[in-house]
Amino acid sequence: MSRLSRFLTPNYLPAIIAIFVVIVAGILADNQNQVVSEARMRSEVADELNSIRSSLESSINGNIQLVRGLIGTISTEPDMRQQRFGELARSIFSERSQLRNIAAAPNLVISMVYPLAGNEKAIGLDYRTNDKQRGAVMRVVASGKMVLAGPVDLVQGGKGLIARFPVMTDSNRFWGVVSAAIDVDRLYHDSGLVSATGGIDIAIAGRDGLGREGAVFFGDPAVFSRTPVEMSVSLPGGSWRIAAIPKGGWPTTPANAWQIRLLIVVGGLMIVVPMLITGRLLAERQSNIRALKQSKDQLQEVSHRLKIALDTSEIGIWELDIESGKLLWDSRMKELYGIGKSMREVYDDWRDTLHPDDLARAEEEFAEALASGGAYNSEFRICLADGEVRHIRAIGSTYAGADGRSKVVGVNWDVTADFETRATLSEAKRLAEAHSTELEAARHRMEFNALHDPLTGLPNRRFLDQILADRSQHFDDRAKLSIFHMDLDRFKQINDTLGHAAGDEILRHAAELLRKNARDGDFVARIGGDEFVIIRQSHDRDEDAALASRVIEAMSVPIRYKDQECRIGVSIGIAAQSLAGDELSQILVNADIALYEAKRRGRNRHETFTGALKTAVFQMKQTADEILRGLERNEFIAYFQPQFCPTSLDVIGVEALVRWDHPTKGVLSPHAFLETAEDINVVASIDQKILEQALFQIWRWEANGIRIPKVSVNLSYARLCDDGLIERLKQMRIPEGRLSFELLESISFDENDVTVLSNIERIKELGIEIEIDDFGTGYASILSLTKLTPRRLKIDRQLILPILTSPAQRRLVESIIDIGTSLGIEVIAEGVETLEHARILKELGCHGLQGYAFARPMNANDLATFVFERRWQAA
Repeated sequence: MSRLSRFLTPNYLPAIIAIFVVIVAGILADNQNQVVSEARMRSEVADELNSIRSSLESSINGNIQLVRGLIGTISTEPDMRQQRFGELARSIFSERSQLRNIAAAPNLVISMVYPLAGNEKAIGLDYRTNDKQRGAVMRVVASGKMVLAGPVDLVQGGKGLIARFPVMTDSNRFWGVVSAAIDVDRLYHDSGLVSATGGIDIAIAGRDGLGREGAVFFGDPAVFSRTPVEMSVSLPGGSWRIAAIPKGGWPTTPANAWQIRLLIVVGGLMIVVPMLITGRLLAERQSNIRALKQSKDQLQEVSHRLKIALDTSEIGIWELDIESGKLLWDSRMKELYGIGKSMREVYDDWRDTLHPDDLARAEEEFAEALASGGAYNSEFRICLADGEVRHIRAIGSTYAGADGRSKVVGVNWDVTADFETRATLSEAKRLAEAHSTELEAARHRMEFNALHDPLTGLPNRRFLDQILADRSQHFDDRAKLSIFHMDLDRFKQINDTLGHAAGDEILRHAAELLRKNARDGDFVARIGGDEFVIIRQSHDRDEDAALASRVIEAMSVPIRYKDQECRIGVSIGIAAQSLAGDELSQILVNADIALYEAKRRGRNRHETFTGALKTAVFQMKQTADEILRGLERNEFIAYFQPQFCPTSLDVIGVEALVRWDHPTKGVLSPHAFLETAEDINVVASIDQKILEQALFQIWRWEANGIRIPKVSVNLSYARLCDDGLIERLKQMRIPEGRLSFELLESISFDENDVTVLSNIERIKELGIEIEIDDFGTGYASILSLTKLTPRRLKIDRQLILPILTSPAQRRLVESIIDIGTSLGIEVIAEGVETLEHARILKELGCHGLQGYAFARPMNANDLATFVFERRWQAA
């Protein structure tokens, strides 16, 4: 129940009503006090302001009356002169007044002034021609009444009120105007306006006697906007509006506000507090009555529940009087112990039923509880009369009875079933622990299998990754490590020819060799098909190289498998940490780079990673990226080198050679990029682009009247093995008999390579001739020439260059030409550097010449010009 709802009860209703009445009465009393205070203050301000208003009116009217007396004299003496005027004016000024000067202007021209001193310049002033005063004077003439203007700034200094009077003679003729200046500062002072502003702020409006319409000329204009006390100052010919407020404005709170409020609060508390206390006492009384009733109900409910619980749980209750030894049991206790009405109600009734094996312990625990006066808690067995054994649990506590005697009260219940259950659970636990041990062993086996290669028993790639991530599992954190990345050579051939069983035996043999050659603390793993890794603590590079050499030597020993002798090798890349903190994952990458270099240099060897090797690999990668980008941007272009007839020196064909028009390095020859292109498997793409350009140029030259009998284009082994080569060639516009493919002699024309032989035959069917390039340096034999029946052979330049000086070399070249001629194959010599080479080759019966002696490779446009102008003949 919340605090607010606790008070919203009938007990507190009178107090709540009283609070409401007190609050309302207090608010009304406070408001009434504020109204009365404000009225009193306005009355005080009005009294002070009225005194000032009366003084102003009397002072101004007194000054005007003095001037009117002078005007009356002028009316009877219209011919008055300055002397007479001065005497009369002097008598006026001798009276108590605020007049500063008087001027008479008969016919609107000033001719008399008092005092004359300081006002001589005013003599002769014509109001009708003076722009500043003409308007005011004309209003006096037109109205025939006095006009009071100002306050205005006076020429003599200070401020003043200007009263202008029309003067009429006795004959009712207009005589002129009399002007009198009243000193405002003296007027304010004499009227008490300045000295009276100590307690109030005063403002006056109605300049020129315009009343509410006139401007504020005294005090702060803001006074008029702050609900001031206002009065009207009556003037001859007009009025002023005078307003006043207390200094600092009207107070928002009366001076006695807090005293009044305090009295209201005290009076309210005197009424409300007794009523609240009364309500609280009534509420507590009712709450106590409810609590007593609730406690009674709960006690009855608990008693009922306890009876049900005891009946259903079969718990027996006992009580022992310590001093008398009297033992009381309820019916359930007697039933538990198998004792009937013959119970003696003594301690021995319980003792005699205890199991002999538990007797001493049970009595000792009970005696200890009695001696200490603490809680009693025990478990024991009892023997019933029929021989049944029950397990009993007993608890109890000591307390002082109503008669002051110490007693022990407690409960017993049968836990025989619990005991049997615990025994069963204990056996189940033992079995579960045994099963858990088996599962743990299985988990270890699974973890071992997950981290080890099932074939060789070596750690696998996953285990290696863990070592790379956390070397502390296997190595000292302070030691520098070396990584050996190994790849078996010729493993694929054995696996493909002798089967996977032979391959598995080779892998097991390799793993055993690595174990034998590694140290005890080395980490040896199989991380791929035929890839292995060794990680070991590095001492020096010579030791690493010695291990690699031992492994290579051991792997080179032939292996017997089912009467077959298998020979394998191994290529090894080695990388070592410069510092113990170097990332092992990067060291593995470095070892992989070194492995690549070992394979590139011929396999069955080891290479150690160096900075220079890293630079070379980086440059190769950079070149590879530039090659791929160059293919996208069509930077690979065809250059053409002419081939000539030795007899007529006519052009009998051209060879299309690839060049790379590099954006920054200029035109590059194949030796700068071909090896990298082969590594990234894009040679076939480059061949395709050169073929497309060669075909385009054939038709372009033909259109320009330049006939090139034949164009030879290199065809790589990768392209020759492409199953889709023939279909792509069929889609191209190839002039029959004008295109030939040059195949490197280094290609092995194996009869088992069905795709290569089939593609060669189908190329011939498309009208494309076959040439063998670089003959004399590769695998081609006389038998392969008879099977392939190429259209031409091209003798490698390495065989051509020495014929000038070596008769044996000349005879070798002659033999090749004779073999080709006998087989109906044209022979073209490459690398013809001089005219002497050309002469000898002509004598030997060569069918075509190609070399720098006649022309270098050139682009398509230069070749067209070269052929058109027949420049080689001039040379």
